[in-house]
Amino acid sequence: MQTPQSPERPAVSDAPAPVKDWAEASADPRYRAAVVDLLGALAYGELAAFERLAEDAKLAPGLADKAALARMASAEFQHFEQVSEHLASIAEEPVAAMQPFVVPLDEFHRLTAPSDWLEGLVKAYVGDAIAADFYREIASRLDADTRGLVLRVLDDTGHASFAVEKVRAAIEADPRVGGRLALWARRLMGEALSQAQRVVADRDALSTMLVGGVADGFDLAEIGRMFSRITEAHTKRMAALGLSA
Repeated sequence: MQTPQSPERPAVSDAPAPVKDWAEASADPRYRAAVVDLLGALAYGELAAFERLAEDAKLAPGLADKAALARMASAEFQHFEQVSEHLASIAEEPVAAMQPFVVPLDEFHRLTAPSDWLEGLVKAYVGDAIAADFYREIASRLDADTRGLVLRVLDDTGHASFAVEKVRAAIEADPRVGGRLALWARRLMGEALSQAQRVVADRDALSTMLVGGVADGFDLAEIGRMFSRITEAHTKRMAALGLSA
């Protein structure tokens, strides 16, 4: 049962579980290219999350909050290392795999720089959750080895419950905060979806995977349903924060 401290994850596409392993699936060069792109984006996303949480720790109002964010930042860096090590294990250079995603992700963070501690918490909670939902959707179509890695890396670092607790307490103390944060979260949602769509459109391998040209990809109708599920999950998370979507 969903609680404010434990927002539920969205239902993922009911595609059959992958049966191929990496060795078999990667024989298709288009599939290999798509997975390298996906893991490159995921790796840079985790590295950026580490940097952002470390910066957010500087805005923390107290020592306990600063320490909590530092622990979460450390967990994100460990996730980054897992993806990097996996890329190296399949003979791919991690830095080269990440490079195409540096500019778009840095631009997203530039456009959504928080102005205070609470906006930083909402950004990590909303933005990271949208990205995680997207990766989980894609993971349902990956080979078993890659799917397992992606799902492990998406394990919650504890930031979700931390953000919900702090944001709800702030709104309870000053209800006017809720309106400002609700507007901020809507902006984050729009920027995150727009950026994701631009990245996919710019990367042929990823877009081909999404529309069914590689392995068992999504058809166009399923892509629409996927974004509907992501939007629905966002609405539930907003409610968990005590905000309107």
